[in-house]
Amino acid sequence: MVNTAAPAPDEQGRDEADLARFGYKQELKRTLGGFSSFAVAFSYISPSTGIFALFFLGLTTIGGVFIWSWPIVALGQLLVALGFAELSSHYPVAGSVFQWTKYLAGKAYSWFAGWIYLFAGILTVASVCATLPVALIPAFNNMGWNLANTHSNQRWIALITLLAITIMNIFGVRLVAIVNNTGVLFEILGMVVFAFVVALFHRHQSGAVIFHTGGTSLTTGTFLVAMFMSLYVIYGFDTASTLAEETKNPRAEAPKAVIGSVIGAFVIGAVFLYAMLLGIPNLKTAIAGGWGPAQIIDANFGNAFSTVFLLTVAAAIFVCCLAIMTSTIRLCFGMSRDDRLPGSKVLAKVNPRLHTPIASCIAIGLLAAIPMIQFAGVAVIAIAATGMIYLSYLIGNLALLRARLRGWPKSRAPFALGRWGLPVNLLALAWGGGMLINMAWPRAATNPRPSPEAPALNFHWHWLNRQPVLWTVLIVIVIVGAIYYGLVQRTKPAHLQAPEGEAVAGAPEVPAPGTT
Repeated sequence: MVNTAAPAPDEQGRDEADLARFGYKQELKRTLGGFSSFAVAFSYISPSTGIFALFFLGLTTIGGVFIWSWPIVALGQLLVALGFAELSSHYPVAGSVFQWTKYLAGKAYSWFAGWIYLFAGILTVASVCATLPVALIPAFNNMGWNLANTHSNQRWIALITLLAITIMNIFGVRLVAIVNNTGVLFEILGMVVFAFVVALFHRHQSGAVIFHTGGTSLTTGTFLVAMFMSLYVIYGFDTASTLAEETKNPRAEAPKAVIGSVIGAFVIGAVFLYAMLLGIPNLKTAIAGGWGPAQIIDANFGNAFSTVFLLTVAAAIFVCCLAIMTSTIRLCFGMSRDDRLPGSKVLAKVNPRLHTPIASCIAIGLLAAIPMIQFAGVAVIAIAATGMIYLSYLIGNLALLRARLRGWPKSRAPFALGRWGLPVNLLALAWGGGMLINMAWPRAATNPRPSPEAPALNFHWHWLNRQPVLWTVLIVIVIVGAIYYGLVQRTKPAHLQAPEGEAVAGAPEVPAPGTT
């Protein structure tokens, strides 16, 4: 069973003392055990969510061959996860990329890393909330609701979902953990059960379907486009470290959860993807119709089984929304506690009864609702979210490389890459940089211009509507951030206290409290 009980007094005291060495007092509640830490990271990745949303993109681009993007992306992201796991073992504080870069590269660098990652998380919350109605509306219709699958109805369901997960986050990480852990178990079991039933009893394609393009054109360019589904799925594994202040023994548990979530998502996702390809009755028809898992299930089982599948996916998507918002709230709290955001004093306040930063919960909920004003569907929001996340990870890896070249780590931690640290770091940088270029490349499939390639999105400015959407979102966020940093943050003192051996690179180390 899931263990969310409070840690023993000696264990809790040890974790609180460790946090105090970074200059912070324990305000959030430590209730997450090893499985809960893994589950929240796995839920953020949520293979069923991303596969359900963008399976059609890979299939229509290069047919069954698109499945090969899955192990490639998983391996690339595992390289990133290994570095992040080591960082989480050294810095068990709320905020992941923001906190790591603060200790590795200093005040200005970490502020921009945190600012970009904060809005990447907000956009990801919005994109996954927008995914839920894609599964829920067909499920309701199968049950006789007759609900039109329009952008207006999708937006309302997304907003209701956003409100629900905001309220749940306000009521504490224990509630989030219980819902999340249950959801992860059902997601894993559901994906595996559906996969095996399809593969064993409704197999229409040969095992070689993964080498068939179904008449599409397989080139380097089209393969890079088809990778976008996998790229959208496998990120967020650092959530386990973002919730470090609510995890028991986080220096040991968070790294295991970071790595385990990537490996677990890869295995479960690979099984499900392969089974879905085997279950396609006619590959060319599926490509022409832009089929996803829902259509494949429906073609094999009919209404009742399809409804069960859609409801299972909807539950997984909801839990994914919950985990992503929890992670983003903790980043907002971590930055505010250091007085790095507008309204930091309010955003950093933790409710003494619920042990949650209520204002941060509300702020993230409101900001995630902004893309709903000009709702253009999940695909457009996902483009901006994924590009921003990969940029944040690249920024984090650059800081890590700089620190390694200066002799980091200088202290021991439960998880360490040792002599493999530098080569893994370099490979992770090459991977992340290449994929960021891939996502930022202007093309209709993965980085469209609002006019005419994505007409549902309208910035109400002709010139801006001619620019690729990822460029616009990134540039606006960076410019606004640069203005705010220059006017407000540049002259503020930074909170750089770290235990001995973990001080910010290039700066004198600040001794831990009570030491000389």
